[in-house]
Amino acid sequence: MADAPITQDVLTIPRKLPADGARNLVGLTRDQLREALISVGTPEKQAKMRTGQLWQWIYEKGVRDFAQMTNLAKDYRALMAEHFVIEVPQVVTREVSADGTRKYLVRIAGGHEVETVYIPEEGRGTLCISSQVGCTLTCSFCHTGTQKLVRNLTAGEIIGQVMLARDDLGEWPEPGKSPHDETRLLSNIVLMGMGEPLYNFEAVRDAMKIAMDPEGISLSRRRITLSTSGVVPEIARTAEEIGCMLAVSFHATTDEVRNKLVPINRRWNITELLEALRAYPKASNSERITFEYVMLKGVNDSDEDAHRLIELIRGIPAKINLIPFNEWPGAPYERSSNNRIRAFADIIYKAGYASPIRTPRGEDIMAACGQLKSATERARKSRRDIEKEAGLG
Repeated sequence: MADAPITQDVLTIPRKLPADGARNLVGLTRDQLREALISVGTPEKQAKMRTGQLWQWIYEKGVRDFAQMTNLAKDYRALMAEHFVIEVPQVVTREVSADGTRKYLVRIAGGHEVETVYIPEEGRGTLCISSQVGCTLTCSFCHTGTQKLVRNLTAGEIIGQVMLARDDLGEWPEPGKSPHDETRLLSNIVLMGMGEPLYNFEAVRDAMKIAMDPEGISLSRRRITLSTSGVVPEIARTAEEIGCMLAVSFHATTDEVRNKLVPINRRWNITELLEALRAYPKASNSERITFEYVMLKGVNDSDEDAHRLIELIRGIPAKINLIPFNEWPGAPYERSSNNRIRAFADIIYKAGYASPIRTPRGEDIMAACGQLKSATERARKSRRDIEKEAGLG
């Protein structure tokens, strides 16, 4: 597998132009879909049934053509085609890493592009999806953070990433076959791509509700992990309105260092963040909060940092994911040595916390954690510019 060639497909997918004013059904909640159907003449008494039928065609079977929805009357299919479309974002390129990781460059409305990554593992497959074009946070170790925020993604553009990945994986059920007969290649979602999910809360919530709906894509809430850099006011809301697993981009054990690595810390510092995490309604031994900690040589990787981290998170059901820094052109940091990472992990493990070291995936196609950055939005910066923003210059 390690010797497999890197491949890149440039996909030219023909796209049917929507009728003037046609509304895309992808991304609408059940209530929104019901209202949309009523607005074009569906009798209210039938609206719930029609919503359920369309929902299953779109999210369970992956059908995009109303003409194929055979349990709808012919004239009703025509009515749907007149007013609505079923469209997902366009895959512009697909790169396949030597380790099997797939990175999709995805075009959305307005010609903007984001990246989505599928990571195959034994017995599971994880899709890393984006929630914004660019990012607001400018984390100094993150390649995505060097790209300015362009706009939030819509719920349709977020769940559309899941749907296009299922297209590529051939995961929609074959006609006449139950979805439960199919192999689940896309079994997990992580909101760890481009953007800060909690700065686009409503769209992320609606998209994940669609992903979890049992009559569609049907992923368990425990198979969805939302990663935040620490938007404190939205953390409790995440548990109440989404109910998924939570990960926190932590990366430092003092405010001085975290202010440089994760600038949002200047707004909500470590103490405020940890208070919100201690109060997180879903936190338990069976649903631990994941602390993500990127290992940066000489910055945050000392034994003292490991001991401070243990004291900071004491009392929070947690595991710590140690992430070897994924380098990118112009990055102002270096990856900690393997020996240093192992020594750090050993201190945490001996304190009673799981401390897995993440295996970098897709580095050869710039698909690893912190490397995502769409080509069209890429504003190239010099190493001096990046170091200055990081407070290192």
